[in-house]
Amino acid sequence: MKKAIKPKTQAEVNPQAKPETQNQIDLPIRHVVIATGVASVVTQLLTIREFLSHLNGNEFVIALILFNWLFVGGIGTLLARPFGRKGSVAGLCRLSTGLVLLAPMQLLAIRKFHDLLFVGGSSIGFYPTFGYTLVLTAPYALLIGFVLPYSLIVIRNHIPDYSGTRIYIFDNIGDITGGALFSFLLVYFATPFQAVLISHLPLIFVLYRLYAAAYKNRIAPVLGTILSLGILVGALSAELPSLSPAAGKLVHYQETPYGRIQLIRDREQYTLFQNGRPVFGSQNISAAEEIIHYPLSQAESVDHVLMISAENQMMQEARKYHPKSIDYLEIDPALTQVEFEFGLLKKFPEMHVIHMDGRQYLQKTDKRYDAIILNLPEPDNFQINRFFTDQFFGIARQQLTGGGVLSFSVKGYDSYISDTELQKVSSIYRTAGQVFSHVLLIPGSRIFFLCSDKPLITDIPKRLEHKDISTSYISGYYYGDVPLEKIERLNQQLLSDVPVNTDFSPHLVRILLDEWFSIFTASPAFFVMILGFINIFYFFCISREEFVLYTTGFFTMGAEILVIFAFQIFFGYIYLQLGLIITVFLAGLLPGAVYGEHMRRHGNQLLAVTELALIALMGLFLTGMILFSEHLPAYAFLLFGFGISFVCGCQFPIALHLQGSDKPAAVKMFSADLIGAAYGTLLTSILLIPYAGILWTATALIALKTISWITLNTKKSI
Repeated sequence: MKKAIKPKTQAEVNPQAKPETQNQIDLPIRHVVIATGVASVVTQLLTIREFLSHLNGNEFVIALILFNWLFVGGIGTLLARPFGRKGSVAGLCRLSTGLVLLAPMQLLAIRKFHDLLFVGGSSIGFYPTFGYTLVLTAPYALLIGFVLPYSLIVIRNHIPDYSGTRIYIFDNIGDITGGALFSFLLVYFATPFQAVLISHLPLIFVLYRLYAAAYKNRIAPVLGTILSLGILVGALSAELPSLSPAAGKLVHYQETPYGRIQLIRDREQYTLFQNGRPVFGSQNISAAEEIIHYPLSQAESVDHVLMISAENQMMQEARKYHPKSIDYLEIDPALTQVEFEFGLLKKFPEMHVIHMDGRQYLQKTDKRYDAIILNLPEPDNFQINRFFTDQFFGIARQQLTGGGVLSFSVKGYDSYISDTELQKVSSIYRTAGQVFSHVLLIPGSRIFFLCSDKPLITDIPKRLEHKDISTSYISGYYYGDVPLEKIERLNQQLLSDVPVNTDFSPHLVRILLDEWFSIFTASPAFFVMILGFINIFYFFCISREEFVLYTTGFFTMGAEILVIFAFQIFFGYIYLQLGLIITVFLAGLLPGAVYGEHMRRHGNQLLAVTELALIALMGLFLTGMILFSEHLPAYAFLLFGFGISFVCGCQFPIALHLQGSDKPAAVKMFSADLIGAAYGTLLTSILLIPYAGILWTATALIALKTISWITLNTKKSI
């Protein structure tokens, strides 16, 4: 272990320094660090939501954004190391003003460059997504990573014995405040550019005071304030123009806790987007007939129908069966309000709109249905995949009447089904077959799954004729488009050795991730290999204490990703809760750092105890997932996140004390934590969870911390 270096006190360096002079430096910089934390966390959350809205985003996009942010931030932290005594108050003022200016420019760039680089509504590959998110977040992330250690350097140039842990604590105060501000206020009442303005006002105010301390004249503070406010206020006028589509007209725009709603009119046609995904369009009648009549034609009587996401034409077709009730589930009230306001959806006496997550509703309702119809996109993320697992099929089966039918569909094919599509269809078929006695596949432009405990009939037109239901597409084209031979051929091709799709082992997500890579012939293997080499080189350059903080950063972000994915599975509204989850994972850092600073004299012994505490907390998470997964309330995941962040915060001052607490040590500790967090985010999201599942990912994180604990208890540094 390295011997701790005791820094000289201010009295030893400058015996004539006055306490009030120290306060004149300490207090303004402390306020700048806190205000920077507020602004940076809000900017980070807004950036994630902005990318999600433009990339039809899922958890993998979130992972790439967080990886870029943390990794580039870690590089920025390392770049502050050579400055030593070169840091100045004036330099900190200019850097912090740069953060204020970059925040709205970053959001604006995300919107405008997407339209310039990519075709609207099209899917883009792994490397374009990585490059797009990296280039547009790098300037801000690099600067935010640089500013924190630079602030410590500036203070220590005036107060040499200033604790690096204090800066860490002040940064945590700002981060927590920013997360809470976003999660409980801005996400409900502010647009992105309004949120940027509100969150940066405290920073502009404290920068005015810092400018006044750095410059004798009053021109610099006034100019800096005017410039910052001018940019932020001016950005408000770009809010709507920056969202205007290349084709058509934006007739409605709204930010809600569940995402962004945009209604675009092109000639007489409307397209409604939620978080970048089209949820309503001028859908052709054939699709509406397939979605409704394939399942409803199977039921002997249709009294009660549940539709999870739907459109007006589907409602019209369902009414032909004269049901007593049609329950329409849509989680976002603002979305249905827009549909009714613009005539995209008409109100019927038998229709009941329920604003709730579909899976949670089925778990809580006592009502039983003759048909449950899912109108959902491909299960390429955890939020959608949770409707294609054996657990969900079991929940749906319990809410069906004796002859009830569950219906859903995935992307189909013309004449040839690819290997990845066949694996996807086979996995769903096998998963549904474990729950329902009969599963019927009807191929076409979309492959429909009809699931029931009674025999199902393939001759849909004959069933409709028997029920005296008139149709336009099915009655005239079904036999030509869906011949019996095509149905039999698809069933013969199904694979029997594919894994079942479960909540904790998302086989469909894994297949569609592989399909994403194969479509663009872009394997991430080269990318992962480069990161691996960088990682190995980094390990040879760090101390044992830095390795502990690296693994803690990896572990903490891995745990955060696990909670995000678990929220997707059980609650389904991560877009709303993302800010809250990140805030909770920040909230424990502050009390943890205070406790660690108080107990740092115990050194290696306490650091080893905290390692075991992290292992124990992940063990509790693993046990909860295995035994009580369906019954865990949301606050249980949040308490877990708080506990993880508390222990993580406790480790930083202890490790810093063991390293010597000088400027280079503080910079290296900040960097180790950020780089570890970056790797944890990426590998957990892209590799561990999709290919190993949630339970084995938690086990892998326990193994990582076990290695860290063993390393800490050896005498030799790595």
